[in-house]
Amino acid sequence: MAEIHSLRAAAQPDEQQLRIDLAAALRLAAYYDWHEGVANHFSAAVSPDGKTFLVNPRWKHFSRAKASELLLVDADDPETMKRADAPDPSAWSIHSAIHRRVPHARVALHLHPPHATALAGLKDPSIKPIDQTTARFFNRLAMDMDFGGIANEEAEGERIATTIGNYSNVMMANHGVTTVARTVAEAFDAMYHLERAARTMVLAYSTGQPLNVMNDELAESVAREWDVYKDAEFSHFEEMKMVLDRENPGYAD
Repeated sequence: MAEIHSLRAAAQPDEQQLRIDLAAALRLAAYYDWHEGVANHFSAAVSPDGKTFLVNPRWKHFSRAKASELLLVDADDPETMKRADAPDPSAWSIHSAIHRRVPHARVALHLHPPHATALAGLKDPSIKPIDQTTARFFNRLAMDMDFGGIANEEAEGERIATTIGNYSNVMMANHGVTTVARTVAEAFDAMYHLERAARTMVLAYSTGQPLNVMNDELAESVAREWDVYKDAEFSHFEEMKMVLDRENPGYAD
């Protein structure tokens, strides 16, 4: 356990380690088929105030992400989108707002993974506590029900950041999902389990049978039990980086 606890202790990695971890998370999103073309975007704050952050370069496939190619930008710099290497407009709209407005969001992962996005297209996109993974998100999932189109405008990003509030996981109706956390490892693990929970919901709905939803007391108890396994989030990410080292190396370059 000492090794895992040392991973947790590295809650504020230096910029180079952030670059490596964020590039790994991007490649893992492609590994799991969570990505969508050359869209979607991840970011990680570098400065203490969170406003200077890393973001993936515009329209480069996640499977080819490299630490050295991540962009370093300033959320308060209005000239960012005039740069020759400007990020995707949607990435700038969403992530600059998050890093300005949401202090606990040191890392933000925004994706359109298949099952979560399918769930986001339902009239009720909530995740019901029907097993231990879905129960992880009981009362812990912000619901953004006011989709305003592709987030190319500042106002849409500001609205999304406001919706996040004190939450760490966001279901975005007609859109996708976002997870935010202190570290890349925690944000990645949350995204992994959010997509798994959404898959369980979609499969359960597909049977046409009534859902066997836990009562609130049980669901809350299960959600709290996930905190006992907090160290596993860091181990999960380290293990998946080892998978990348074998199957798709080069993310740390």
